[in-house]
Amino acid sequence: MATLLLIVIYISFIGLGIPDSLFGTAWPAIYADFHLPISFASFVSIIISSGTILSSLISAKVISLLGTNRVSAISTVMTAFALLGFSVSANFLLLCLFAVPLGLGAGAIDTALNNYVSLHYSATHMSFLHCYYGIGVTVSPYILSLVINSSAGWRGGYRIAFGIQLCIAFILLLTLSIWKKAHQQDSAGTERAPKTLSFREIARIPGVKLMWCLFITSCAIECTCGGWGSTYLVEYSIWMR
Repeated sequence: MATLLLIVIYISFIGLGIPDSLFGTAWPAIYADFHLPISFASFVSIIISSGTILSSLISAKVISLLGTNRVSAISTVMTAFALLGFSVSANFLLLCLFAVPLGLGAGAIDTALNNYVSLHYSATHMSFLHCYYGIGVTVSPYILSLVINSSAGWRGGYRIAFGIQLCIAFILLLTLSIWKKAHQQDSAGTERAPKTLSFREIARIPGVKLMWCLFITSCAIECTCGGWGSTYLVEYSIWMR
């Protein structure tokens, strides 16, 4: 049962990665479609990031109230709804509006699943978890490349991503009951009650401050490349003509 649950978690993390690289890839087509300045992508990115941070900060209380299984399922439904919203948005304000549930959902999934895997599985499984995130991040630009030159355009890419995310949400909803069963089959034989640490207590753990710096640096590189890589390549190709 624990192995089956791990597979479900891996699939969920693929879904987490899909929206993260989709917006940056689609932005050259979006700003041309809406006649926007290139820099306006930052507004959407900031809203998504703010939602992710906010949901991460309150995730401990939400997880304790609803459980990891329900938080993951509800958050995946939220991100699916947001992707559908992006695909039907008629203006920039709607993009900003749908960026809110996208950020909130992504932050909740990320925190909930990372926390669960760290408590119930090994460090090896945690590494593989983020490998599956990489699959999601890689898949979405490829999907968009297949449809962006068709009549569906960038909206078609978001619709396909919505379909994938919705399927993952159904998987999570159908497997809600296995989380408790897998939890009961822990090797310890008893349910652990993890302690929620404050920021001050976390900061006192050796090596945590260094890891914060590394994480901020890696996120900065990821956001820069993912958010602006496609725009740079498109603008450079136009300039070269």
